[in-house]
Order: sequence, then C-alpha cells, then structure tokens
Amino acid sequence: MTNAHSESPGTENPVSRNRQTDYHQLFLTMTQGVVYQSADGFIIAANPAAERILGVTLDEMRNRTSMDPRWHTLGEDGSELAGAEHPSMQALATGKPVLNKVLAVFHPQENRHHWLLVDAMPVFQGDDDRPCQVYVTFTDTTERKVAEAALRQSEERFRLTFQASPDAININRLHDGMYVDINPGFTSLTGYSRAEVLGRTSTEIDIWHDPNDRRRLVGGLQAEGYFNDLEAKFRRKDGRIAHARMSARVIQLEGIPHIISVTRDITEQTEALEALQANEKLLTSILRTAPTAIGVVSNRLLTAVNDRMCSMTGYSKEELLGKNPRMLYLSDADYQDDETEKHRQTSRYGSGTIEIRWLRKDGEAIDILMSSSPINPNNQADGVTFAALDISSRKHAEAERERLQAQLTQAHKMESVGRLAGGVAHDFNNMLGVILGHAEMALNRLDPGQPLFASLQEISKAAERSADLTRQLLAFARKQTVAPKVLDLNETVGSMLTMLRRLIGEDIDLAWLPGKNPASVNMDPSQLDQILANLCVNARDAIIDTGKVTIETDIAAFDEAYCRTHAGFVPGEYVLLAVSDNGCGMDSETKAHLFEPFFTTKEIGKGTGLGLATIYGIVKQNSGFINVYSEVGQGTALKVYLPRYAAKAAQAAKGDAASSEPRGNESILLVEDEPMILGMATTMLELQGYKVLPAATPGEAIRLAREHAGEIHLLMTDVVMPEMNGRDLAKNLLSLYPNIKRLFMSGYTANVIAHHGVLDAGVHFIQKPFSINDFAGKIREVLDCEESK
Repeated sequence: MTNAHSESPGTENPVSRNRQTDYHQLFLTMTQGVVYQSADGFIIAANPAAERILGVTLDEMRNRTSMDPRWHTLGEDGSELAGAEHPSMQALATGKPVLNKVLAVFHPQENRHHWLLVDAMPVFQGDDDRPCQVYVTFTDTTERKVAEAALRQSEERFRLTFQASPDAININRLHDGMYVDINPGFTSLTGYSRAEVLGRTSTEIDIWHDPNDRRRLVGGLQAEGYFNDLEAKFRRKDGRIAHARMSARVIQLEGIPHIISVTRDITEQTEALEALQANEKLLTSILRTAPTAIGVVSNRLLTAVNDRMCSMTGYSKEELLGKNPRMLYLSDADYQDDETEKHRQTSRYGSGTIEIRWLRKDGEAIDILMSSSPINPNNQADGVTFAALDISSRKHAEAERERLQAQLTQAHKMESVGRLAGGVAHDFNNMLGVILGHAEMALNRLDPGQPLFASLQEISKAAERSADLTRQLLAFARKQTVAPKVLDLNETVGSMLTMLRRLIGEDIDLAWLPGKNPASVNMDPSQLDQILANLCVNARDAIIDTGKVTIETDIAAFDEAYCRTHAGFVPGEYVLLAVSDNGCGMDSETKAHLFEPFFTTKEIGKGTGLGLATIYGIVKQNSGFINVYSEVGQGTALKVYLPRYAAKAAQAAKGDAASSEPRGNESILLVEDEPMILGMATTMLELQGYKVLPAATPGEAIRLAREHAGEIHLLMTDVVMPEMNGRDLAKNLLSLYPNIKRLFMSGYTANVIAHHGVLDAGVHFIQKPFSINDFAGKIREVLDCEESK
C-alpha cells in the first residue's frame, strides 16, 4: 500500500522507509478497525481489528465493496442502508471526509449486527482531484449501544413507575431537603400540587406531624445512607392526619447527593387496626365479664376459652386449651359423634341450642344450656364458637317444683276423695242408724226362741260392721269426732302387744323396741289402736310364711331447713311410731297410690283398701305426717310422726258416769233433719220412759220450746242441719231454758262442735250410728252430770 505522498520511484529515502515501517506497525496494532478501499470501492487492505470487528478475514473481504449485500448494512435508524449512503462510497464520490457515521454491519460468527461509528477519509495521489483510495476507520459501539438502550429502557421504566405508583415518591436534595421531583401519589397522599411542592422543603410546607420523625429519617440517612419502614404521621393540606410507612435512600444525581423516598399511605390499615384492637379489647372485656362460658373448638380441640369457662368447669386455661371437649361431657350420650344430627348441630357443622351435662374437675355434674355457631359457614375448618350457661340451679328448681306440684296434686286428690268419702259416710251413717235402731227395738220385743230373732241379730251385726266401715271412711276424711287424751306411746303400745301378736299370728316374730325418752301424744286412744292394728295387719300380709315385724318409738325433731325440702313436714318435736317388716316390699307405682281409699294389692275379697287411707286421715287430723320406705324384695318401713305433747301428763279421765238405771222420765227436745232417724230416736226415747218433743228443723225446735209449758231437761240435736247448726240452736234455747242440758249427735262434726276435728273438753257427743244401750247410757250420763256445757 503506497502513501498518497510517496517518494519518486528509484530514489530511496531512509526516513520515509522508517516512517512507513512505523505506520505499518501502528496499522497492525490499532484497536480501531481500518480498511482501505480502492477507487471503485473494493477492499484492498484491512487490519486485524477490522477482521475481529467485522467477523470476516482479509481474504474474505477482498473483492467486496461496501454495497455487498452480505454486510446487511443498517442505518442509524435501523433501516437497510443503500450502497451509495455508505460513508466510504460518499467519501469516494465527494472527495470529502465523512465523519461519525453510525451504521450496523452483520457479524456472521455471532449471527448479529454490530454497531459501528465510522469515519471515511478520501486518499489522493499527486494532483489528481479524484480520490484513488478511501481510508475507513471504525469503532465497535455495540456494547455502548446496548447499554444506552438499557439505560433508556430503565429510565423509561422508572419514569412510568414513578408516575404510576400509588405510593408517594419524592426526590429531595440531601443538604437542604428541597423537593426536586414528586409523583402523583405524593399529591394524593398530601393534597399538595406539584407546583406547591417543587422548590420548597418539607419544613416549609409543614408536612411532618411530628418533627422528630423527620429528624430520625435524616439522621438515619446521614449515618447509613438508607432508612427502612419508618412509620410516621403526615399533615395533609386539608389538616387531616395521614398515617404512612416510608423508606428512603441516598442517591447521586449529576454528582449531587439526593434523597429518594417512597411513602405508602396506611391510614385505612392503621384505623382498621386501631378499630380491631379496640374491638379486641371490648371482646376481651366481654369475655372476661360474661356470665356464660365461651370457647372455640377447631379440629375437635379447644383453641380459646374465657375465665367463666374455667370457673364453671374447675379447669385452668392451660388444662383446657388443646384438649378435646369430650373431657367435659358426663357421658358419650351427651358428646355424640359428628355423624349424629344432635352433635352436628352443635359442633363444626351448624348452629343450635341443646341441653347437656358436663362433669367438673371436682367430679360434680352440672346441667348446661349450650348454643353454638360456626365461625365461617363457608369453611367448616375454621371451627365453631359456643356459649354455655350453667342451668343446674334452674334444673334443680324445676325438679323441685315438679315434685312439689305432684305432692300438691296428690294432696288435692286425697282431699277431694276425703270430702267424697266423708259425705258418703255421713249419709250412710244415717241409714245405718235407722237399720240398727229398728233391729235392736225389734230384738227387744221378740223372744229369743222365735225364728226372726236370729235374722234380726244378723241384721244388727251387719249394721255394726257397716258402721265400723263408715267410721274408717270418716277417719280418712278427718271428719270423725274424737276424744283426745294424753297418752304415753310406750305404755299404750306395750299394753297392745298381746292383742297385736294374736293379730299377726304365731309364724311372725313381733319385736318391740320402745324409745328411751318419754313419748307423750294427745290423741284419741281408739285412733292409736286403729293405726297400730292396720299397720301390723299390712305388715303381716306382706310377709310370706315366716318373717318379722318390728314396732319402734322414738323422738324426732325437724327444723325449718329440713321442712323446706320435705313437703308436708312442719318444724317441731314429734313422736315417731314405726312399723317395719321384712316382707315383699313395694315398687314406686304402688307407693304413689298407697293412701288412696279402696286401693289395695290384695286379692278380691281380702281387703277393703281403707286401712292405710284411714291411717292417713287419722295422722293428718292429728297434725302429723307419714313417711314410707320400701323396696321390692327388701321389706317396708312405715313411719308415723305425731306432735309430741310437752305439757304435764293429763289426769286420767273420769270413769263413765252412766247411771245404773238407763231409764228416765225427763222431757227431751229431739232435733234431727233426717225423718227416719228422727222417728227411730223418738221411739227409742219413749221406750226408755222419756217425754219427747220431736222437731225436724231448728225453727220447729225453737217454736216447740216456746210453746212448751213445762221444763225441758235435755236438748238432743244433730250438728249439721239446713237452717242452723246444732251449736247455734243450743245457744238460742239457753235464753228460754238456762239450765237445759245438751247432747250433740253426728256422723261428723264439720268443725262446728269440734275445732279442726277435735272436740272441746266437756261437750257431750254421741257418734251416729248408735245402739239402744249406748244411746240410753249416754242420755243418763248427760242428764245426771252436775254441769253441762
């Protein structure tokens, strides 16, 4: 390759030769690509850098021009470059240098284009004005081009991110804090426009709610060059406070330190968190003070419980949490498997309210009313919440109320039956009085040898047995008239043992266990006889073959606390009379009907069903009560409690004052509203020699008394009559006959003569029905007594 300005041929200049050597060496070692092209554009020389940059050897380049399509030459804009536009061709065509042309040439080895910065210098020879060659140098700018593109893309991404970010982004100078750029998110957060912020500092626009937050941020940036997750409050343009979390970093912009800050508005989250914390505090307070046990069950384990749950069950929270709630249930019947409907409604699968029983840690069973509901109906795995209320007291109260109601119902039933029995017995007594009286009068007129005498005796006996039956009914109804006496129960029972042993038979052992303390009661001795006889007979009938009956007495006292839980009991001291046996016993159904009249477990014809009903009436009439203890196959113990008589022992009653001669001639005013009894009693009295003034009503009796000219010695009257009771009639007649004596008769007293079924002391009374001898004797007793009330 010859220089444009080479020496004349034939002359050798040593300096020129050395310079050419230096140029050639430079040509070979240059990092820039160098290519020589001929005047017609063909490449005639290229240095190693050109071979490397173009990816083609010099041999491959020879005979190529810049317009060769294998270069795939592109212009700066990326379009295909025409051959005439190539810098080398332009330099050859114009004879002027073409500098800083950007183009891309395909690199076959890398299968990509390389970007080149190209200079083309025309070479002249002699005085020729047309270039003989072109000297082309080029630098590979591919990496820089890629870096510049990447930078542009990065800058574009940053610009887009900066503008589109919902977070507030601001750039401030580090040394004075002046804003140099903000994004729309900053405007949204603070309410300040771009024009109001740029060129000013955060202090000037007073954006910091707490200046200490700014000092913390700046201090951290100066020390570390960055600050992450600073929670601060900003004062918006409208005065509202915004909660934010920001991070900042020191960056270099054009060699000057700046701060870039990214701030996220967390006002909604903060307020929601504060509301949640307030709700949690409220919920915690509710859970702590709630009267109900509250818990959460998830995956069959307790995951949360409140204090009431612990106090109700006796377990601590540590003992409950993580445990299966089955541990609380009294039985598997209360805690059912998930497959059953009951548990499905109150566990993980739904809502419901049921009554169950829990077992406390101390072993006490408690009744629970439980309500439950799923935390998330759409996701069963979230678990279930429950609220449990201890209803043990309510259940106990309900049971006690039901028990008392049953006792009240039973008492009402017994009272109703008693009224019915008393009314029937009273009316039946009147009929029996007529039958018995006429039978006795007929017997007195007949010779014992006559055939009708025996029949009349049987009629009289049957009437007497029927009278005993009505007395039992009246005893049950508590309407029989009694004559109480103070009795020592031990002495009275002891005197009856011989009779009782005969009553129960030789195959049954009778044990007598008297109490050590005095056991005095105030009651009719005949009533005590009825109680003992009936109880012993019942005990005997409950024993098959041989056995044992035990009679006991003792003293018992009941306070108010005991009586509150035992219906029918009244506080005070009582005498206990207990009769027990080792017989067959009774079931609960039998015990429920035990004192009902005509209820019996005996075979037909072997019992009237009035024995225990009579005892019940007697005990109630004497303000006592009865307890029955019995189990099937274990025998029965029936305990009678009678009020203890605390006064001194009453004096023995005077003997009967019946006169040796039951006949008389006094005048008697007889008042009876039952015609048959009135006629029969009139006949009886006249047969005894008395003068009788019969009256069917109290009004008629008063009229007869006023019209009678002589003395009336005795008023004999029924107690209960339609117009006026017998006691009031007696009071009216006392004004006419101050010395008249009085004898009352009745099947029951109805509390007119007797107070609560017990006769006043000194009042003369005869129980209907009565025999002629009893009738005559009682009349003489009243007429012959010194004083009658």
